[in-house]
Amino acid sequence: MGRLSVGMKLYASIMTIFVLFAVAFIIFQQSREKQFKIDTLDTKLQAYNDRMEENLRLHGRYDSTTLRQYVATHGMKGLRVTITDTRGNVLFDNKLPKGQKAGNHINRPEVRQALAHGKGSSVDRKSKTMNHDYFYSATFYPDRNVIIRSALPYDDDLAESLSADQHYIWFALGIMLVLTIVLWRFTSRLSRNINNLRAFATKADHNESLDTEDLVAFPADELGEIAERIIKIYKRLESTRKEQDVLKRQLTQNIAHELKTPVASIQGYLETILGNPGMSDETRQLFMQRCFAQSQRLTALLHDISTLNRMDDAPEMNDFSDVDITQTMTTIVAETSLQMAEKGMTMDNRLPDNVKVMGNHSLIYSIFRNLTDNAIAYAGTNTTISVSAWLEEDKWHFRFSDNGVGVPREHLHRLFERFYRVDKGRSRKMGGTGLGLAIVKNAVLIHGGTISVENAPEGGLVFDFTLRK
Repeated sequence: MGRLSVGMKLYASIMTIFVLFAVAFIIFQQSREKQFKIDTLDTKLQAYNDRMEENLRLHGRYDSTTLRQYVATHGMKGLRVTITDTRGNVLFDNKLPKGQKAGNHINRPEVRQALAHGKGSSVDRKSKTMNHDYFYSATFYPDRNVIIRSALPYDDDLAESLSADQHYIWFALGIMLVLTIVLWRFTSRLSRNINNLRAFATKADHNESLDTEDLVAFPADELGEIAERIIKIYKRLESTRKEQDVLKRQLTQNIAHELKTPVASIQGYLETILGNPGMSDETRQLFMQRCFAQSQRLTALLHDISTLNRMDDAPEMNDFSDVDITQTMTTIVAETSLQMAEKGMTMDNRLPDNVKVMGNHSLIYSIFRNLTDNAIAYAGTNTTISVSAWLEEDKWHFRFSDNGVGVPREHLHRLFERFYRVDKGRSRKMGGTGLGLAIVKNAVLIHGGTISVENAPEGGLVFDFTLRK
């Protein structure tokens, strides 16, 4: 026999609790209703005792004939009335034949209660005198030092009138039936969802196809919706993982391709130098300079790859502090002044004073340095680079632009891709690694910002991005 499902366990647990509650409720309700009817009957007999005592007091007669006449004219079917003194001696009993004496009643429960509390009652007690079951209700009247006790025979009629009404039992059973059906439907749906999720987990664990019939349809409720979303999220993550695998393979191929060029160049120059001992000093110096240039390019490429990997794998490991972007941009302008001068370029730095953000100094520097290097490399000669900023709520909005040649529109959406080049041959000749703008985008995202690029109407590129204040 298989294990019970979670749904069946839930169903059995709830039904057990409800049945126990229903049974306890029925027992309590029966006891409560029976006690209520007993109290009602006791109150009725107590009222009879009070009326009898008041009537006899008004007439001033307590003889047997007067008492029997009162009981006969004011009595109920089968009513027994007994009057005793405070010692329990029977002064009157309408059910006793004339001349017959009743035993002392001082030890009868209802009499003892009446003497102690003024009133007393006893249910379903067999009379020693009449040899019959009665319901007794006694009242003590201290002014007269007598106890009037009225009683009704505990026969089938009285037992039926005191029994609890059974309608609420059928009502409780009806509610239980409805609850059983509703709970069964709910737990059945829950079981189907869990079974489907179990099948999904098994297939996912064994890398099996998830496009099967048992994973298509779920019950149209909240649980079914949650289950469907879990599967959709997993499929989306699987799709994302596959895309990432493809991208990683492409990235590995791109890295290998990018590394191959400078390594091959260095190797070729060194082989030429080693294979020609009689090479002139000038030629050897030229080849060594070219080896050094390729090694610098290789170093820059490895540095950029390391930066991207660090941002991808552990962005939370970057230390954040106050970064003065105004000062950072001033430093970058000074560092690139010779390169800009060689190409007749100028820098229009419109940053306000003390533009500060909470960020990582190295990554913030990379953003503005890579944008500057990109403009110097591709904007063209005799152009102007402009940078400005303004505060929007809790973010600084930056605009970095140039008035150069721009980029064909079909290439704009791919500029932030790793190793993407608009003109691959020209880009390599100019020494770029193909990772600068990818570093810019990732660094902006790490600082809670967004970035976009467009061609300016008058020419050149415009980078709009934000950084948290």
